[in-house]
This record gives sequence, structure tokens and C-alpha cells, in this order.
Amino acid sequence: MPDSPGTAYAVTLTTDPAAFLREASDLLAADPVVTSVVATVTQQAVAADAAGDPAPHHPRWWAVVRDGAGTVVGAAMRTAPFEPHPAYVLPMPEEAARALARAVHERGERLDGVNGALPAARVVADEAAALAGAEAVVDEHLVLWELPGLAALVDHDAPGRLRAAEPDDVPLCVRWWDAFAVDSAEQGGREGAHPMDRATEEGMAQRVAAGLVRLWESPGGEVVHLTAHTGSAYGVVRVGPVYTPRQHRGHGYASAAVAQVTRRVLEAGDRACLFTDRANPTSNKIYAAIGYRPVAETANLVLR
Repeated sequence: MPDSPGTAYAVTLTTDPAAFLREASDLLAADPVVTSVVATVTQQAVAADAAGDPAPHHPRWWAVVRDGAGTVVGAAMRTAPFEPHPAYVLPMPEEAARALARAVHERGERLDGVNGALPAARVVADEAAALAGAEAVVDEHLVLWELPGLAALVDHDAPGRLRAAEPDDVPLCVRWWDAFAVDSAEQGGREGAHPMDRATEEGMAQRVAAGLVRLWESPGGEVVHLTAHTGSAYGVVRVGPVYTPRQHRGHGYASAAVAQVTRRVLEAGDRACLFTDRANPTSNKIYAAIGYRPVAETANLVLR
């Protein structure tokens, strides 16, 4: 996103997710696929605050960036409960991204991780690194995909059936949610685990009760696959994580489950998107075969 010559950008940070939505709603709605992560996480935070849930002990804020005319041209949040508590950055002009990094630094806060849309996330990370005397490196390069409509959807068959997860499935879903983090890092050629929120039984029970987790059963009734998704935010649903245990791979469960979940999303009137690791050719091939098309690139960066 280009800068306007001579533009000065103002950054406002808030710990109130509802206030952020009031300020950034038009920006989030303008490109709801690209802004999906910020929209869904912020809606969850609003719901948690309304329910009286205790405040987290990690950094939690939202930011809007305005140009000289007062127009919101960018947004970001820092809500991740996992180390290094990265900020998530949406597209914005380069100088706006630098202003965001400086605003965080000036409040005495160090950013050790930055995720989000390229090139804005890279600019924020580089500026934060320069201010901290560090170096920003890409830990993971991601691709954001969208399935453009029902006409583009290619259904896939596999033995068995897709069903909604039930309360008795919660412990299994927690194990597989966390296993996904480890396996996805391995498939992308990295050590450790994918940086993501760890599942809890309480959180998974809420996802299951909301109908956000689907399981594939083999013809013999064994659960062999999990596909989850978010609720709708600005008319967009994000599919994932998608996980098949190693011993059950190679039977087409992921392709069939994602295709069926995507069909449900589209038939409900929402748009469907998902993320893949650019370094994982298997997942990229699967989603392309279903009909998904890449629409943007994002990155997870860390400061060292």
C-alpha cells in the first residue's frame, strides 16, 4: 500500500476490543478475507469481556492508524497468548507501519514477534528490530487462500462420513489440535511447534458446542480426522486447523472433510478462506485441488 507524500500518521492503541471495532469496522469490512484473523479474534475478545472472563496476563491491545485526514488506513492487534506474543498487522502504508512500530516502542514495549500481511508486517518487524538493536527474520511464510464460490468447489470422496464433534470428543480434539502444531511445523521443515494458541478442554468444549469442529469417521466408526473453522466475521469463515494423524493419512480424509466444510460455509452465505504454510507442498496441493485460490501472503517474523 503506497504512502501519500508528506502524510503523517497517528496511532491510537486501546485495550478495549469493542472500542477498536467501532473505530476499525469499515476497514475490517472492506477486505474481510484479509482481515479475518483480526476480526474473529476481536469478536471473541468482545464476547469474553461481556461474559466477565478474567483479563489475560499477556499483552493485549488493538491499534488503529490514521492518515492526516483522520481516515483509518491500518490496524493491528497484540493478543496472542503464546510466546513471543506477536502483534498481528493488517495491510497499511509503509510509513504507517513504521509509525505503529515506533508507537509501541515509545510506550516501553518490545515486540519480539510480528505476524500478518506482507509487506506491512515485514516493515513493522524491521522497524521494531532497528529500535531494539535486533534483527527480524521470517519464521514462517504463509499463503491465504479463498474459495471463490460454489461453482469453483470440487468435492472429494473418502470412505466414511463427516460429523459434528460431540462433548465426548473434546479430549481427543484437544490432543489433535495440539498435535497439529507440531506436525505442521515438521511438514514445513521447521523444528518445534507451529506458533498457535494451545487448546484447553474448556475452550474446545465451547468450540464443539458452537458447531465449529467436524470429525471424519471411518466406515468402522473410528475417528480419523479433524477439521475446524471459525465463526463468521463480516461474512467470512476461516477453515482450520485441518489434521489427520499420521497413521490415517493417504485416504483422502482431509480433502473430503475440507470440501464438505467449505460447502456448508458457502451454502450458509459466507465466504471461505484458510491459511497454508508456503513450505508445505502437500497442503497447498490439497486446497488447490478443492478449488481454493491464493489471495494474499502473510508471514510470522521473530526478532533475534
